Amino acid sequence: MRATLTVTDLQKGLYWGTRELEPGPVNCVNQISVYPDLRRQRVEGFGGAFTEASGVNYLKLPEEKRREFIEAYFGESGLRYALGRVHIGSCDFALGNYACMTSAGDPDFHTDRDEQYLLPLIRDAQAAAGRPIGLLLSPWSPPAFMKTNGEMNHGGKLLPEYRELWASCMAKYAAFYRKAGCDVRLVSIQNEPAATQTWDSCLYSGAEEGAFAPLLRAALDREGLGDVKILAWDHNKEVLLWRAAETLSVPGAESAVDGFGVHWYTGEHFDAVRLCRERWPEKEVWFTEGCVEYSRFSQTDSVRKAEMYARDMIGNLNAGISGSMDWNLLLDAKGGPNHVGNFCEAPVMLTEDGRDFRLMGEYWYIGQISRAAAPGCVCLGVSVPTAVLMAAAFENPDGTRSCVVLNPTDAPHFVSVTDNAAQGYGFTLEPHTIATVHWGTEGR
Repeated sequence: MRATLTVTDLQKGLYWGTRELEPGPVNCVNQISVYPDLRRQRVEGFGGAFTEASGVNYLKLPEEKRREFIEAYFGESGLRYALGRVHIGSCDFALGNYACMTSAGDPDFHTDRDEQYLLPLIRDAQAAAGRPIGLLLSPWSPPAFMKTNGEMNHGGKLLPEYRELWASCMAKYAAFYRKAGCDVRLVSIQNEPAATQTWDSCLYSGAEEGAFAPLLRAALDREGLGDVKILAWDHNKEVLLWRAAETLSVPGAESAVDGFGVHWYTGEHFDAVRLCRERWPEKEVWFTEGCVEYSRFSQTDSVRKAEMYARDMIGNLNAGISGSMDWNLLLDAKGGPNHVGNFCEAPVMLTEDGRDFRLMGEYWYIGQISRAAAPGCVCLGVSVPTAVLMAAAFENPDGTRSCVVLNPTDAPHFVSVTDNAAQGYGFTLEPHTIATVHWGTEGR
């Protein structure tokens, strides 16, 4: 059975170069073994964040370039994204602070910024994808009047007397997006609840998230959103297990919390994800944010940035995540707008004049994985002949199989991918390249 090999070699200007592979005897010394009977978690797909910054930048593009941008992310010829993240109220990648309520007596529920900048982008994405985009909604901060510090920035905590009102607001926000034609699937309690930031932020202990989760569950149910799942934590991986244990120990939290969100900013910690899935197999883990921060990686070359993405995605998938979402979809040439100057890189960046966009190195590496693993695929067991290589394997809903292999080293590696130990597909991975073998039918 023939296979296709798709290679990305940024150093040679090869993005998704594709050729056919003929099967042959397996080279056992260089074998990458894919285990079809070892079916692991279902993967719902990949995506990025529909931030206000992304929406502002999208509207700067001429109509033709907007169509090209949407196709690059959500179309068949692009990344085939099926997921997205939306901030409830403002985040740092917004033009400024804003909230759904301005005071306890505010009779209105404010969604004008969403209607102006976020919904046009989401609707165009759904049209290009030909299916609903599954959304995660995450708050960066409650309205200022609900907090101990009286502002949306600089941390602070949610005042206990406003817990039920804030839960109701979050549920109304999810209901608003549902009525607007969006497929809201997940809500997280708080973005990065252990971080006091100069931008929109709010602190929760694990116990406080555990206490809030039943209130949010009840509020979602009242809005007819019983199918929307609740994620706790939504922060870095290194303390995931301790945080999960603290949250789930609160009475009522076990039944209200469906899983946890994780970010990558303090290291890979793939074992933390794996151990969380092993300890609580009924709880999902989702990768909900990661980006190339200019404050840390502005001088890093494009190949290294791309490898950061691929390493984390492959490691997370093998550890058991249910889906993966990048941060901003589209930023301007400076890495914004960001209302506190916390600039970063996105896989797609505007040109200096704002009339066109550039596909960055990480875009092509993300695509190797997002195009190999269709929404609803199953992660398969896989083993590699050397620890310097990374691989992830999938069985797609159409019955095809894919194996993505990353070579982040300075040396070439010959590998032979097999799912039966008899015949396989051999090829050489050049230094600092990523490739996908796809087999099983004529392909997607």
